Amino acid sequence: MKTRGYAALTPKAPLAPYEFERRELRSGDVAIEILYAGICHSDIHQAREEWGAAKFPMVPGHEIAGRVSAIGSSVTKFAVGDLIGVGVYVDSCRKCDACKSGLGQYCAEGMTGTYNAIERDGTTVTMGGYSNNFVVDQDYAVTIPDSLDLAATAPLMCAGITLYSPLKHWNVGPGSKVGIIGLGGLGHMGVKYAVAMGAEVTVFSHSPNKESDAKAMGAHNFVATNIENFNAPYSNHFDLILNTVAAEIDINQYLSMLSLDSTLVFIGLSGKPYPIQAGALLGQRRSISGSMIGGTAELQEMLEFSAKHNIVSEIEVINPDYINTAYERAIASDVKYRFVIDAAKF
Repeated sequence: MKTRGYAALTPKAPLAPYEFERRELRSGDVAIEILYAGICHSDIHQAREEWGAAKFPMVPGHEIAGRVSAIGSSVTKFAVGDLIGVGVYVDSCRKCDACKSGLGQYCAEGMTGTYNAIERDGTTVTMGGYSNNFVVDQDYAVTIPDSLDLAATAPLMCAGITLYSPLKHWNVGPGSKVGIIGLGGLGHMGVKYAVAMGAEVTVFSHSPNKESDAKAMGAHNFVATNIENFNAPYSNHFDLILNTVAAEIDINQYLSMLSLDSTLVFIGLSGKPYPIQAGALLGQRRSISGSMIGGTAELQEMLEFSAKHNIVSEIEVINPDYINTAYERAIASDVKYRFVIDAAKF
């Protein structure tokens, strides 16, 4: 299938127009006319080979929203014309305990990423959503409810599920006290979901000017972290803290705010290890954990929850020829809060 998109041809090179071939439909595949593709910060890291050796040419993009344009002979999950989404991975081994439990993102053999990965055939490089079409097995795609704004739904495929999944796993609900570190592309989704689940939500940000945005999204409290001892008023307060930032921060300050048997979850990836004081964990039997996206079933659940509560990402829609500028602005935190590419312009 002939495809037009944008690719990084070499490490750190600006993205440029790129034409390539996608596979023809297998019996269980669906073809997608991509309408919108979100820009995730991980796209930037991988296109610039900041997370280790990568595969080039690289077509990034794992926040895909579009419409089914064709289906394989055995497809039952979708019909032509359906609104459809694809997230961070497009295959897994399907036989390990994680896959059988609907947690293909934790596949024992490793999930197959939507881009910068090798298909299960062992040779084909996956190409992502910065393009006009896509082909995926029906089991790794989800139905997008008609009531959701399609452009603003694209980032839910990564940013949305990345925050929804840990909130669900740690049983956030009415009465829960949740802290969100960072109000960016990830953090703002955490605020929206936690509020909708009934939690008391506190945002921690190094940008005091984001307070009005946080409150508009439903946050109950906002703490500027550039103030000395900002954590003191919240000692032993939170049931769950989600760290959505990649910055190097003093994680011990945040651990001190966890109540008995509570957890701080890493979601953002720091470039360097965090020094952790054992005493910050021992006193209240606190825990540290991590969470990565969600399985396909949970992704569908998240979309239904989003439709019920009218939750989508805050976005700025751009044309493909603006991608490189968007990358620089994303690095500078100059976006509220997610760039989304108008894929009809590829």
